[in-house]
Amino acid sequence: MPDWIAAVILGLVEGLTEFIPVSSTGHLLLTKKLLGLPSGFWDTFSVMIQLGAILAVVVVYFQKLWKVLITLPSDPKSRWFATSVLLSVLPSMAIAFVAHDFIKTVLFESVVLICVMLILGGIVLLIVDRWAPEPKEHDAMQLSWKRSLGVGFCQCLAMVPGVSRSGATIVGGVLLGVDRRAAAEFSFFMAIPTMVGAFALDFWSNRDVLTGENLGIIAIGFVVSFFSGLIVVKTMLDFINRYGLAPYGWWRIGVGLIGLGVVFLG
Repeated sequence: MPDWIAAVILGLVEGLTEFIPVSSTGHLLLTKKLLGLPSGFWDTFSVMIQLGAILAVVVVYFQKLWKVLITLPSDPKSRWFATSVLLSVLPSMAIAFVAHDFIKTVLFESVVLICVMLILGGIVLLIVDRWAPEPKEHDAMQLSWKRSLGVGFCQCLAMVPGVSRSGATIVGGVLLGVDRRAAAEFSFFMAIPTMVGAFALDFWSNRDVLTGENLGIIAIGFVVSFFSGLIVVKTMLDFINRYGLAPYGWWRIGVGLIGLGVVFLG
């Protein structure tokens, strides 16, 4: 398979799964295994193209984010929101800085682990969707600092591939009393500094493999990831508001079972 076709496929997988609670990392790793792509460059590629999906969030929420940025010195609500997002990403950034190599070289290589986490995460989504506590907060831009930090600790679980960053943060928010729609929206905002940090760390760690030819392949995945992510960001909140988390839970369970079937029968 030509590299550019693999880049398109992985870009689609990344953009379509980054913001829904099904584990984009898990889907990317399983897709790479299915396509027979080697580790090394393609692992770095998967992190690089996440920035395309994050750019989709910035585009969709540009007006809100720009307003926060220009009013930080004068508006207490803007400073509150900025502090909430900062608090939410500190725990995972600290863990990623310390355990980056272990996560990439050990956890990311276990297909069975990914499939098991997909299934367990799917069961959690089904339970939370049915028995979630009554929400106490409905505005993603004005969450309490205590809840924001709590969601941040939940995001640390996503260091294990197959857990899902968005899944961990949305479920964490809902369990902490945040409305499902607001929890999903706050997960979008958290994704921006989290994934930019992951991009910067991986870029620096793998700068020696980023040749001119490889950058062209990354650019293709980046663009595909951006446009597919744009579609998801624009439609996901209404979907969750209408159908809840259960469809994502069943999807995760199905993919995890198929993956395990392929591993043990193949």
